Amino acid sequence: MAAHDLEKVEDYLRLLKYRDPDGREFQQLLNILTTNETYMFREFDQLAVFAEHCLEEVCRKKTADKTIRIWCAGCSTGEEPYTLAIILLEMLEPFSAWKTEIIATDIDTAALTAAREADYPQRSVKDVPDEYLQKYFIRKDGRFLVKTKVKDLVSFRHANLMDTKAIGQAGSFDFIFCRNVLIYFDDASRKEVVGHFYECLVDGGFIFLGHSESIGRISSSFLLRKMDGMIVYQKK
Repeated sequence: MAAHDLEKVEDYLRLLKYRDPDGREFQQLLNILTTNETYMFREFDQLAVFAEHCLEEVCRKKTADKTIRIWCAGCSTGEEPYTLAIILLEMLEPFSAWKTEIIATDIDTAALTAAREADYPQRSVKDVPDEYLQKYFIRKDGRFLVKTKVKDLVSFRHANLMDTKAIGQAGSFDFIFCRNVLIYFDDASRKEVVGHFYECLVDGGFIFLGHSESIGRISSSFLLRKMDGMIVYQKK
């Protein structure tokens, strides 16, 4: 409102409705409203379960199709999808026949721009093991640049999780990571988004949520599994 020299909320709403034909102002509003709290290797114990149990289980079932597809929904500034890319490089390195793809989406265009630049401060890499810092990052002027071999595994796209058509065009996935995102949705929206996730997952695929989130109260279509003390959800 200050940027447009407006004093009343009603005037700003009118601007959004009648004087924003290309949706740029509305997108700026979304960028301001979104929360982008993230860092690499966040909730490490859950990532360990993905790497050491779920990934192995899915790969074991793929006798012909040597492709792993992951959707990182609500990817923010990119720390999570790049973390997943590093894990895939580590876990699948001996198996050169595997093709991997990570689709990372977010509604915040400014966050996506930062994600594509892949240039991070110390705080973003504070939980990255030293071995991985040496192997997958370039240090420059106190910052950490993600190496090309990691960036090449990730494709960033602008998407609203409530947009069924856009989400459906992304194809099917073996894993979906949507951690600490659904906490910002109301109950009806959570149910709709989880329904999208179900349709996008292959049979036996896994979905990972944040520690404070649960699918159990939203949908009965997923099998709850406990691995090394962590709860994960699998498509039946």
